[in-house]
Amino acid sequence: MAGTANCQQGRRHAPGSYFEQLNGMLIYVHGFNSGSASSKARELQGYFTRLGQSQVFLCPDLPHRPVQAIAMLSDLLQKHDGAKLVGSSLGGFYATWLAEQFGVKAALVNPAVHAHLLLADELGEQKNYSSGEIYQFTQQHLDELAALDLPQVEHPENLLLLAETGDEVLDYRDAVAYYADSRQIVVPGGDHGFQSFTQYIPTILAF
Repeated sequence: MAGTANCQQGRRHAPGSYFEQLNGMLIYVHGFNSGSASSKARELQGYFTRLGQSQVFLCPDLPHRPVQAIAMLSDLLQKHDGAKLVGSSLGGFYATWLAEQFGVKAALVNPAVHAHLLLADELGEQKNYSSGEIYQFTQQHLDELAALDLPQVEHPENLLLLAETGDEVLDYRDAVAYYADSRQIVVPGGDHGFQSFTQYIPTILAF
């Protein structure tokens, strides 16, 4: 229900209906210091592969610079008309901005709400745990994230929030408040990795 947090279990739907509703690609937007080898990306890829539909799934390895990441994702949305998004953590922040700009649907998994504030303590050397790359996270990165920050969501109907109350990185209540008018699935317990993600894939695709 819009404006409320509720806990739901994943529902079963006919697989064929997923692909009709997707009407294009499903793009997964990974989180901070993550990549296409992340657990959720692998779970989605495996899900589509088992159904013989791997061609509809895409997970690009994003540049660390937010402006470059957004440019890459924007190009993909323009190339794949009708694409939908799933974004996790920082990827949820990016997916929110893209959904608002392009009018596409997005499912957000334990999303960062105001990413520049969340990552303000991460300045300095960072290691991408997916690729092993070492890089410097700078004030420029934070400034670019701040430029993408939206005071409020203008099209909440395009967004689905999935949050776990046990998230040790983000306060799930921030997301519940920010996406107050969007459909919400709030799961008691859990963690930032959203270990129950697989069971909600059918619900995400149905949305």
